Amino acid sequence: MESFSNLGFLDTLSWLFPLLIFLVLWEAVWKVIAMWKSARNNHLAWFIFIALINTVGILPIIYIIKYKKKKEEGK
Repeated sequence: MESFSNLGFLDTLSWLFPLLIFLVLWEAVWKVIAMWKSARNNHLAWFIFIALINTVGILPIIYIIKYKKKKEEGK
C-alpha cells in the first residue's frame, strides 16, 4: 500500500482545482446578478449580506427567487 507521503501533493488534489474554479465562477455569477437586482430594488441589507457572505450561490439564489417579479395576470 502506497503511503500518502509518497504521493505528490498536486497529484493527490488534482481534482480539487477544477472544482474550486467552478465554485468560484458559480458564486460570482449568482452574486453579481443578485447584487444588481438588490441594488435596483433598493434593498441595502440584502446587498450587504450578499456582498459579504459567501454561500456558493445559495443566498443570491434565495434572493432572486424571493424577489422575482410576478408576471402580470390577465395578459
